[in-house]
Amino acid sequence: MKTKKPDFSHLSANQPIGIFDSGVGGLTVAKEIKRLLPNENLIYFGDTKHLPYGEKSREAIVGYSTKITQFLMDKNCKAVVIACNSATANALKEVLELVDSRVPVIDVINPVAEKVAYEIHNNVGVIATKATVNSGLYKKSIRKHNKFIKVDELATPLLVPAIEEGFRNHPITHSIIYNYLSNSKLKNIETLILGCTHYPLLLNEIKQYYGNRVRVIDSPTIVANQLKMILEKHHLLNEQNPHPSYQFYLSDITKNFEKISKKFFGKTIDLELKVL
Repeated sequence: MKTKKPDFSHLSANQPIGIFDSGVGGLTVAKEIKRLLPNENLIYFGDTKHLPYGEKSREAIVGYSTKITQFLMDKNCKAVVIACNSATANALKEVLELVDSRVPVIDVINPVAEKVAYEIHNNVGVIATKATVNSGLYKKSIRKHNKFIKVDELATPLLVPAIEEGFRNHPITHSIIYNYLSNSKLKNIETLILGCTHYPLLLNEIKQYYGNRVRVIDSPTIVANQLKMILEKHHLLNEQNPHPSYQFYLSDITKNFEKISKKFFGKTIDLELKVL
């Protein structure tokens, strides 16, 4: 059965892009979108009240993700970016059903899996939350494009809480990273995918562990490029907006979110509490 080609002619370039995650992790994607698409208006929803998604049931993640997607649709977004691996792995199908081809939906797993599959990688490691690893989506997506790649996934559940508590470049994160990355599952990898949008906040510490032995994939850049390509294809790039607006909604306002969002987007941004 042929799927009908999506028609986005009802959308306009000056509508905002909607982005969501369970917490600060998605800010790594939002920051990259801001850098690559500097004229775009962005609306970000951080579901800090329910983090980490990686420890939640599939049903709970589907419930949170569809509510937030509906909120972003009501805010007239021209695209929805699921900037959360656990939400992508567990709720992508339901989000796509809800959106019903009215706007493009960009997730954080498929563009990364496709890029890795078409480059020269033989042994790939993925570190992610329990919810993402249990879904097996990285392995499925990579092997759909290239069945010869060996993919080993490791759940690293302590990283998100440590990041959300503000630990970076700290003995605590050094210790957690060392314990996880020295796991025998990752022994022979040549490439490591950071399968959670929180993890790029520890990129330097992870690279430090490996030296130059392992290539660490920068997922936010890949996702932002995918978004740009889709918007260009449908003539939805905003090129006439020298003063874009950035709106942040949180289900619970945390000090750490405030700190990182202001570091990435400037001191003047406002964080609005929004319980869905």
